Amino acid sequence: MNVLPGQASSAEGQGGKDPFLRIQLLVFALVAAVFTTVYIPQPVLPVLRLEFGVAEGVASRTVSAVVLGMALANLPFGALADRLPIRRILLTGGLVVAICGLASALAPSLELLVAARFVQGLFIPALTTCLAAYLARVMPVGRLNVVMGTYVSATVLGGLSGRLLAGVLMPAAHWRWAFFLASALLIAAALAAYAGLPVEPDEGPVARDTTRFRDVLLRHDLIRLYAVGAGAYFVFSSIFNYLPFYLYGAPFHWSTRAVTLLYLSYVMGVVAGPLAGRLSNAIGNGTAMVAGSLVLGGGVALTLVPRGWAMAAALTLVCAGFFTVHAAAAGALNRKLQAGRGRANAFYVLFYYLGGAAGITLSGHGYHARGWHGVVGLCAAALLVPLGTGFMERRAAAAKA
Repeated sequence: MNVLPGQASSAEGQGGKDPFLRIQLLVFALVAAVFTTVYIPQPVLPVLRLEFGVAEGVASRTVSAVVLGMALANLPFGALADRLPIRRILLTGGLVVAICGLASALAPSLELLVAARFVQGLFIPALTTCLAAYLARVMPVGRLNVVMGTYVSATVLGGLSGRLLAGVLMPAAHWRWAFFLASALLIAAALAAYAGLPVEPDEGPVARDTTRFRDVLLRHDLIRLYAVGAGAYFVFSSIFNYLPFYLYGAPFHWSTRAVTLLYLSYVMGVVAGPLAGRLSNAIGNGTAMVAGSLVLGGGVALTLVPRGWAMAAALTLVCAGFFTVHAAAAGALNRKLQAGRGRANAFYVLFYYLGGAAGITLSGHGYHARGWHGVVGLCAAALLVPLGTGFMERRAAAAKA
């Protein structure tokens, strides 16, 4: 029988088991499976470019189509999360995303592959936005920063797994098999989450949340956190989407396998997520955002050093900084909310992925016009957003003290 979070103290007293740990494990598995699917094409973009005979920017649509779909669907799913039992939404979204993954594996043309990926993106918010709302609903405030850090760590592991599946574990030319395996993992994780996550308080007819979209959109303290997600993911998506093209060319001339192995720097994010949650509790979310932005900026700058060791160190810093900023912003957002969690998390993820889509698009033009220096320049400008917001959050916290 599922133990409700509200019954945690009695359950721990009787059996010594922590029901929150089970929730975190199920959430970790589900989110990791989702993001495994999202990033499969990224390390093999040059392979897709050659196989389908298209330019770099066109091949990148296999990633940006997912990001665009996620951005468009976040608000509708955010509203659903405030009205319907979330476990059912998770199950439906998981099955649809997995089926579209199978369609991606079988797609005979790039157009059909991009279309299947776009539909995947439309249903991924059922597993991301709705899951964040679920956690905000069932987890106590004292554990929310930490569990959101675990959620972020799962996105890291998923992103790493997807890239390794397509670029290392399977030959690059056999990228379709990576989609088959990722879909099977997602179906298993979605079924396990539906069966194992505790029923939400008042699940059945969910208590009506009268919060409107404009109530959480027009709050200045929330808008700046939405902007943090957008700015940070602008940088992160730009670096990792155009890095393969950078390293395939002069002076590196790396192979697909060598480029993909650099994504092992994602392991830093697995550690950084939960640590960022604890760090935010200790020094404040604003200070954590400032620190993460500076680390992220240092990593971006280091990519300009044309050495292999510099690339490895740079990507480690990029991952550590990005996931610190992301975890601090997500934790700060949910700590500010008493109602409208689904809608607010939907706006956060909407801005987050719009920032990612903008990063992929604009950095594509920057890369075409100025090479890697064009990408780095755009990233430096985008980093001003999370850095400035971090200072604002620090001032706001000091004013309340």
